[in-house]
Amino acid sequence: MTRDEIQVRLSEFLVELFEVSPDAIKPNALLSEDLDLDSIDAIDLILKLQEFTGRKVSAEQFRTVRTVDDVIDQVHELLNQAA
Repeated sequence: MTRDEIQVRLSEFLVELFEVSPDAIKPNALLSEDLDLDSIDAIDLILKLQEFTGRKVSAEQFRTVRTVDDVIDQVHELLNQAA
């Protein structure tokens, strides 16, 4: 799966789960400040990403995630590990 495909799916998750405006979802958008996600939302997002990737996602892996692009990087890495 390409980074672009991951970005499309991530955008769908953010709109569906957290009612984020599609216009706000940019690669450098900060999850907490720009998209208004809190720690509970982050856990929900991790669970959705686990379902999407079929891989265990630890909170530790997402400790450094701050932007939409960071999430895409992590998911891309997880999918490459599975390949």
